[in-house]
Amino acid sequence: MTQKPSPRERWNAMAPWQRTGTVVLGVLEIVATTAAVVDLARRPAGLVRGPKALWWPALVVQPFGPLAYLLLGRRED
Repeated sequence: MTQKPSPRERWNAMAPWQRTGTVVLGVLEIVATTAAVVDLARRPAGLVRGPKALWWPALVVQPFGPLAYLLLGRRED
């Protein structure tokens, strides 16, 4: 039976461009999620499309929830 490679071994096996892409996309995901959480917390319910209570759990569906909220869930002032 072969042993599974450790996360460190899998990371080291990636090409440099793959590691860079992974880090960049991870940072963008954190930024988008943070922006969505802050905006949803501060935005009045009247300026949110749909109930705010339904957007909160959607934000944990990465990366689609935060992007959907930022692109579709907000109404203009």
